[in-house]
Formats: sequence, C-alpha cells, structure tokens
Amino acid sequence: MTTEHLLDDRPHSPLRTMASKVPEVTVYFWIIKVLTTGMGETASDLLARLLGPIPAVALGGLALVASLAVQLAVRRYVAWVYWTAIVMVSVFGTMAADVLHVGLGISYAVSTPLFLTALAAVFALWYASERTLSIHSIRTRRRETFYWAAVLATFALGTAAGDLTATVGFGYLGSVALFAAAICVPAVAHRLAGLNAVSAFWTAYVITRPLGASLADWMALGHARGGLGLGLGPVTLAWTVAIVCFVAYLAVSRPDTER
Repeated sequence: MTTEHLLDDRPHSPLRTMASKVPEVTVYFWIIKVLTTGMGETASDLLARLLGPIPAVALGGLALVASLAVQLAVRRYVAWVYWTAIVMVSVFGTMAADVLHVGLGISYAVSTPLFLTALAAVFALWYASERTLSIHSIRTRRRETFYWAAVLATFALGTAAGDLTATVGFGYLGSVALFAAAICVPAVAHRLAGLNAVSAFWTAYVITRPLGASLADWMALGHARGGLGLGLGPVTLAWTVAIVCFVAYLAVSRPDTER
C-alpha cells in the first residue's frame, strides 16, 4: 500500500497551515518502519540491561520528548527529524509495554487489549475532532498531535502483542511468520475486498511493530529462548546502521517528499 492508494482519502479542506509533516507512503516507508520497530525493541532491552530499568526509562522519555519537540517545531517533513522521532517512539513504546509487564506484573494478555483500547480512544477522539484519520491530513498542530499519540499507542500495542504471541507457544520465529502473514491481510483486503485505504494503512502500521520486534528478538536472544544468539548490542547496531543508510538515501533523493 503506497501513497497513491491513500489519495482519495485526503480531506478537501482549504485550510493548510503548513506543508505535510509525514512522508509519502512508499516501499521505503515500510522498510524503515519495520527496521525502527526491531531496533527499538533491542535498544530498549539493551539500555535496561546497561543502565537499569528506571534510568533507561527516564533517558528514553527525555529523548522522546526532545525528538518530538524538534519534529513539532519544523514546518514540513524532514527525513532525519521524522525518523529520529519514530525511533525514539519505538524505544519508549517498548519500555512502556515492558514496565507494565516487568515492573507492575501485568500480563501481556491484559496489556495487549489495554493498549488496543488506548489506540481506539485516540482514533475516536481524532476522528471526532477532525473527521479524518488520513495521514495526508497532517497539516495542523492539532492533527499532528493526534498522529503522534496514535503512533505511540501502536508501538506499545505492537510490543505487547508480539511478546504475547512469543510467550504463548509461537516463539519468536513463529511470531515472525504469524505477523508476516497478518500484514498481508489489510493489503489484500484493500485491493480485493474494498477495505478503506486509511483503515488498511493503520492496520498494517500496527502489525509492523510485532513483526519487526519479533524478528529482532529472534536474532538477538540466546538459543535457550529460541533465538540465534547474536546479542542485543550487535543486532541494535546492525539495524541502526541500516536505518541510517535508508534515511540518508531518502534525505538526498527525496522520493518520499510531497510534490
């Protein structure tokens, strides 16, 4: 699903106070999105191991606030700024799900529907206020605030859902296969069954989180937990380098910039 599939859902309001604040939906969008989900998963675990849970959460929260402040300050989509904010949301979204499970003892079976309810509430408030959930409508500060609230909720939901499937019998590799199949459903439903493009986009967007996180966990964790045992540090570094390379390409060639 790319930008042309979402064009019909663009609002026709004459109010455009700033240029688009999000990238055009291309294949690069989905690749980097999956990479950020996996990198955020392993980076969060690595920081918690090196610094301790409380300092890691505090550092992640500060980095998230700083990156979102820069994103909100710019007047148009800037690849480095946008994807840095996404990475920080990924790291902190993982921490939010882990705090509920590890710190408060709330099972993933409970936190998953909890985060799903939170996401539904954000979408309900967003639509009630703006009458659209299209990412091509992100041209005002209020809509951008709703957008980032939804993004944060999708990351927390995806983290909890991925950990839930991994602990109920699928394992990490099984979870990768499960979510790889699941992410095809909204695309097929959009093309063949008439599923609304915006609904298809957000469904796929949620699924990218457990898909990337499960893949990164499978690569990083030890054989005793069903992983390849490559380690949190090497996997985090490798995925970070991949993100930097893709974002650098976007910053130079700008195939995802609105024309």
